[in-house]
Amino acid sequence: MPRMLDVSDEVRAEIGDEEADRLLAGDNTPGSYDCTSCRTPGDSERERTSTVLFIGDETAVLAFAHAACLPSQVVQVTEEQLQGAVKSISGETAGLEAQKVTPEQAVLGVTSGLVLIAGELHPALVVEPTGPIVRPGSTAVGDDFLPLLIEQGFMPVTELTGVPSVLHGWSVLLAMGQLHAVLQPSANGGQPVAWWQAHQPLQVTEGWRAAANKHQQVLMFAAPVGSIGRQPREDLLREALDKAAAAGKLVAATLPLAGT
Repeated sequence: MPRMLDVSDEVRAEIGDEEADRLLAGDNTPGSYDCTSCRTPGDSERERTSTVLFIGDETAVLAFAHAACLPSQVVQVTEEQLQGAVKSISGETAGLEAQKVTPEQAVLGVTSGLVLIAGELHPALVVEPTGPIVRPGSTAVGDDFLPLLIEQGFMPVTELTGVPSVLHGWSVLLAMGQLHAVLQPSANGGQPVAWWQAHQPLQVTEGWRAAANKHQQVLMFAAPVGSIGRQPREDLLREALDKAAAAGKLVAATLPLAGT
């Protein structure tokens, strides 16, 4: 049975065509693996699997994830984090132990979709990290993702019945019809800085772009790891948002649109 492996153009550019073709042919690819996102077993011969390349200053580690958890992508991490990961690799299996990456380096997964509120469709971004987020420098075990966002002005949402209040100073950068970044105010009062930035610009649907241009703002929802997941359809995304809100695991804000 052919391996159901996805090697993105971004990953291919880093590892080269020859290595990418070897992976797709089944060489150097573990049939079974532990997903680098959710840490549960996966099987590249039976389910869609993403290649995720973690790159440090001098070292690169290729990991595997369920396609439903993460798309194939390149993730920049520090060399120190990668060296810890390399020590966990046995034999020829290139896998990354997620716990070796410090919590603040968790990757932010961003999904775009249209959300119906009060009879009108609004462009939305749903942000969910791939691991727990703790305060920088903290050694505590837990997840401070929502408290940190609430401190920035995001508000808890218990049901999606109204448009969240506008969070001034934050914005969503859309350029040439593609999603580039979520910007936040700079600490020194200068130009806004990227809170999240796409490794490569993300495509959005024509409907999403039209709604964003109409409203000139985007709704941003955020939830802790494991609350939403990567939903293939907008109705399933809405259902996951409703469940997260009812469970008290959702914050939101309306962000002005920057760009077109």
